[in-house]
Amino acid sequence: MKLEVFSDLSERLNYNFPDLPLYVRKGSLHQFNNYEAVAHWHPDVEFIFVLKGFMEYSVNGHTIHINQGNGIFVNSHRLHFGFSQDQTDCLFIVVVIHPALLDKNSSLLRTYWEEKFSAEMEDFVVITEQITWQKEILISLQEIYKEMHHCDPPNPLRLVSQALSLCACIGDHLQQKSGHPEAVHSWTNVQKMTDFIHKHYDLKITLDEIASSGTVCRSRCCTLFNKYIGQTPNAYLTRYRIQKSCEMLRETKRSIGEIALACGFQSASYYTSIFRKQIGLVPLDYRKQITNNSIT
Repeated sequence: MKLEVFSDLSERLNYNFPDLPLYVRKGSLHQFNNYEAVAHWHPDVEFIFVLKGFMEYSVNGHTIHINQGNGIFVNSHRLHFGFSQDQTDCLFIVVVIHPALLDKNSSLLRTYWEEKFSAEMEDFVVITEQITWQKEILISLQEIYKEMHHCDPPNPLRLVSQALSLCACIGDHLQQKSGHPEAVHSWTNVQKMTDFIHKHYDLKITLDEIASSGTVCRSRCCTLFNKYIGQTPNAYLTRYRIQKSCEMLRETKRSIGEIALACGFQSASYYTSIFRKQIGLVPLDYRKQITNNSIT
């Protein structure tokens, strides 16, 4: 389960079938560096069901604790990511549904989707076993996973029916939120600033430059990063540089010094120090571990 995130933090999803915009898989937090997924968004709606362990889940700056047996719904175009503060693993089912699954020729269906899954509606809903309609969603998430992965071949009509049923059920219970114009404007600023970081991570970047890219002051820049991403701008920049360096360690034979400079670090020694703090290994050991795992 690999996240492919673009410079504006949008995610490209590898759907189970190329011509069916439905993503149904199991995932675990240990697949991500430091047991923390990259902050991302997509036009799809997303359901998570925790099978084993627990996780923290951030949605547009709100952090939610999700225990085993519970889940969460994340609305369309919301910045979100799962993580574990103490780096304990969590096994979960993720179901992601793109609006293209609807009949494109039906204005009635499009209108319903645009109303229920718009910026004006709730960002997320915590799903528990204690509420009847939410328990039905948790059961449905397990059923759609079984259909996708345990039926040979899976029935595409049943998959579509199950996915649309999930959307209909959560749509019946979504509430309108207040203050959305300001939230949308703030989120747009965050997109601009993270986009600037992703495009210039290999250069020396100052806080003033990051703030300027989002047309905000330094203080507002820090406030928005803490609210929506839970990190300072500099911490996010460093984490992104480490992420890009991990890609280079896995996919290229470039030296540690070359990778350090290509990712915006002043020296190989400084890069190695930061890498060890974040990943728990020095870059060379990380590369060896990845190589050995791919062989076995």
